[in-house]
Amino acid sequence: MSLIPKRGTVYVVDDDEAVRDSLQWLLEGKDYRVRCFDSAESFLARYDPREVACLIVDIRMGGMTGLELQERLIERKSPLPIVFITGHGDVPMAVDTMKKGALDFIQKPFDEDALLTLVDRMLERAREAFAEYQQAASREALLSKLTTREAQVLERIVAGRLNKQIADDLGISIKTVEAHRANIMEKLGANTVADLLKIALGQAAPRT
Repeated sequence: MSLIPKRGTVYVVDDDEAVRDSLQWLLEGKDYRVRCFDSAESFLARYDPREVACLIVDIRMGGMTGLELQERLIERKSPLPIVFITGHGDVPMAVDTMKKGALDFIQKPFDEDALLTLVDRMLERAREAFAEYQQAASREALLSKLTTREAQVLERIVAGRLNKQIADDLGISIKTVEAHRANIMEKLGANTVADLLKIALGQAAPRT
């Protein structure tokens, strides 16, 4: 049984086989797990956002470009750190990708030491982003348990409304508000109102 390298997973997306092979050889030699794809489309079909990883992608490819792939990942709210491979003429374009959240860009031919340093930085960012992604996903899963009425009550609790005010807002009795409030606390695993607010506002990892 083979062991998965401890240093993290690096996705490489480039339609140039020589570039893919070169990066795979370099990174695997430093104990990274490398997954190569010859197109953005094939990468998207296999990409799992639950995996702690980073992405090195060519800015220009046949079919979907690296820029279009970045847009797709932004739409998916992906936590994946991205670095673009560029030619000299692509530098202004690469700078624009950084404004959209790309971590950096590297120019051909690669400086191996600079690339490895960058990959380490990307994977550190990936671990942080993945933790945030997990927290947000866990929070959304908990909030999805609430009924529409419970969600309305929670929204007003967060706004600082008192039970009587919530009852007036929603045209229900105070006892009904209290019952909804108890259900919300139980479903979200909150022991105090402070816990409830932190979960609702995404300020702390919710309990499961």
